[in-house]
Amino acid sequence: MPEPTAPLDGYTIAFDLDGTLVDTIGDLHRALNYVLQMEQLPLASLEDVRAYVGQGARALIIRACGVHGVHPSEMKIDLLTEEYVDAYARDIAALSAPFPGVVDALENLKSQGASLCVCTNKGTRLSNQLLDALDLSKYFAAVIGADQLRNRKPHPDHYLFAIRSARGTPARSIMVGDSANDVQSAKAAGAPVAVYAYGYTDTAPDLLGADAVFKHFEELPDLAVRLLNYQPTPRV
Repeated sequence: MPEPTAPLDGYTIAFDLDGTLVDTIGDLHRALNYVLQMEQLPLASLEDVRAYVGQGARALIIRACGVHGVHPSEMKIDLLTEEYVDAYARDIAALSAPFPGVVDALENLKSQGASLCVCTNKGTRLSNQLLDALDLSKYFAAVIGADQLRNRKPHPDHYLFAIRSARGTPARSIMVGDSANDVQSAKAAGAPVAVYAYGYTDTAPDLLGADAVFKHFEELPDLAVRLLNYQPTPRV
């Protein structure tokens, strides 16, 4: 195997999207309340939405209705999910932006030789639309939404497929996320996990079982090197 020319050559880093790379809560909140208003249900707060996200649009609708004792039929859920996705996609980045430091961290990781991918329970079409709108697509070798395979996060298949789609090796990879789904998916695949402290989860980040929790994306490049146990080849 050729000697690495940069600290992260040959390593792959998978990122969750909502609540990790991008602060999307405003647009998710906007789209969800559009649907709840249609159904004459009480509107959700931003904090409600933070706790609901992570399993995809359909699960979001089910949970948001369920807290009010409303349990729509499967057909109705399909219709509400379609309305939600349409409302969200119409102006997908109106209230969304990368978290502070994300772009610099991605640039840094790429400059160190890492291959980057997105592993998200969001649909692939919406994920690509959002990344394009925020000029982030150029950083990623693969974007793997939950619709691309049978088992989504927290199943390890989702993580493994994302890493391999970026031409990476699971044994030389790391997950960066914000939720139990991210931690469980990567851990089941045997990969270390770093959790962003200000993401979307109803569990305290320190209790998610990650290998590390970070508060600022400026920390991530050095943290990734440490978690991947990279040892520079001694110079002779």
